[in-house]
Amino acid sequence: MQVLFVTLRVKPDKIDDFLELVQYNHQNTRQEPGNLRFDVLRSQDDPARFALYEVYRTPDDVSVHQQTAHYARWKSTIDGLLAEPRHRAMFTTLLPPDGGW
Repeated sequence: MQVLFVTLRVKPDKIDDFLELVQYNHQNTRQEPGNLRFDVLRSQDDPARFALYEVYRTPDDVSVHQQTAHYARWKSTIDGLLAEPRHRAMFTTLLPPDGGW
């Protein structure tokens, strides 16, 4: 399993725009056969801080995701909504074996 963990800090006056964009990206990504999870998290301490937890079956599924129209919209729009650069880290599931799905 391939796991992406993305942290974002959104400009306070752009939160509504961000929520609309992330909902669009979430809904479309969840329809991809290789996507197993797409969680959108919001900090309890800072309402402008968000995280995305995305799980894909294989590295190829991540690549397929990055070729979609909804990802292109995300990529072309997200930086204008952020107060600081986003941080992305990619992980491979160790335990439970095969992600336990």
